[in-house]
Amino acid sequence: QVQLVESGGGSVQAGGSLRLSCAASGFTGSTNSMGWFRQAPGKERGGVAAIDSDGRTRYTDSVKGRFTISKDNAKNTLYLEMNSLKPEDTAMYYCAAEVGRIIYRAMFYRGAYKHWGQGTQVTVSS
Repeated sequence: QVQLVESGGGSVQAGGSLRLSCAASGFTGSTNSMGWFRQAPGKERGGVAAIDSDGRTRYTDSVKGRFTISKDNAKNTLYLEMNSLKPEDTAMYYCAAEVGRIIYRAMFYRGAYKHWGQGTQVTVSS
């Protein structure tokens, strides 16, 4: 059974940094696609960053240059390094995973991912 457990969320001031982690069990990240989504109160859950089985990455425009997604295949863990955080980054962040390769244009499509974590809260104050 696949389990995804996020950690690393917290409260920071604007300009600060956080690193989110998503530990996967029952799932091999090296041959599959994973992503980070976020959902702010009253808004839909949307894609933030994703990485496919070939290591190709995709970022939503608002985080380009500030966030970095990576995978440690040996630890079966997905990361999201978040720098220069802004209040608008405040949201619940979710890890998602799917077997195989997700094509680039589908990386931010929620339906492309079968497995989801419970989320970790990120709060950025001004």
